[in-house]
Amino acid sequence: MKNNKPYTNKFLKGLKTLTGVSYKKIENYAKNNNPLNILEHPKTVDLSEKQIQKIGLLNEFLASYNLLKNHDHEDKIKFTSPYQVANYFIPLLSGIKDKEKFMVAFLDNGNNIIETQTISEGTVSKAVIFPRELLKKAMNCDCSSMILAHNHPGGSTIPSKEDMTLTQGLVNIFTPLDIRILDHIIVAGTNYTSMEQKGLIPETCNGKASYEPIKVGKNISEENQEGYVQQEVFQEEEWELEI
Repeated sequence: MKNNKPYTNKFLKGLKTLTGVSYKKIENYAKNNNPLNILEHPKTVDLSEKQIQKIGLLNEFLASYNLLKNHDHEDKIKFTSPYQVANYFIPLLSGIKDKEKFMVAFLDNGNNIIETQTISEGTVSKAVIFPRELLKKAMNCDCSSMILAHNHPGGSTIPSKEDMTLTQGLVNIFTPLDIRILDHIIVAGTNYTSMEQKGLIPETCNGKASYEPIKVGKNISEENQEGYVQQEVFQEEEWELEI
C-alpha cells in the first residue's frame, strides 16, 4: 500500500519536523497504513509520551484552524461599490482636521480586505507617499488590488492635481505587477469623492514606474468647485467593482 504521492512525502516530512518522530518510523508505518492514523490514533505507533503530547497539540491547532476557516467568510469585509468603500473609510478619516492621512486597503482577488494600513500622515495640506514602502506592504500581503483613501482637512473632496498625479504614479508601479488600483476615495467630513466613479482612475500606465516620493494634497479652493458635485456618504447609487 506504499504511497509515492509527492504531497504524502511532504506530509511525512512535516509530521517528522513538528512531532520529533523519526522519518524512518513514519515512512515504515505509511507503507502499509494511512499516515493520517499517526495524528488520529497516535498510540498505534510506538511513540514516546512527549511525541504523543506534540501530536495532541498539533491536532488542537488543526481543529482550531479548521473551525476558523469554516467561519472565515463571516468575518471578511468585501467591497462591491464606492458607497461601501466610503462608509468604511469615513469613520477612519472624517474626524482628522489637523493633517492629511493616507490609507490603503489591500484586497484579495474577491475584493475582500486582507488588511488596511496607514501609509502616511502629513500636515494640514499635504502628505508624502514613499512608493517603495507601499510596494513592500503590497508584496507582503500578496494582494490582488488596492483601494487608496485620504482626507482633505480643508473640506473639499475635489481631487487635487497632486492626488491625480499620485494615483497615476501608483498605477504605473502596480499595473505591470498585475495589482489593480480599484479606487481612490477622498474624504472631507461626511462627504466623499470616488475617483473611479468620476472616471479619474487611470486604466493604463502613462510612463515608466518612478519610486521617488510623491506628494498628495494641496486642496482645491472653494471657488474652484463650480460644476463639481460632492457626494454624501448616504448616496444610494452603487456600482460593481470588477474583479
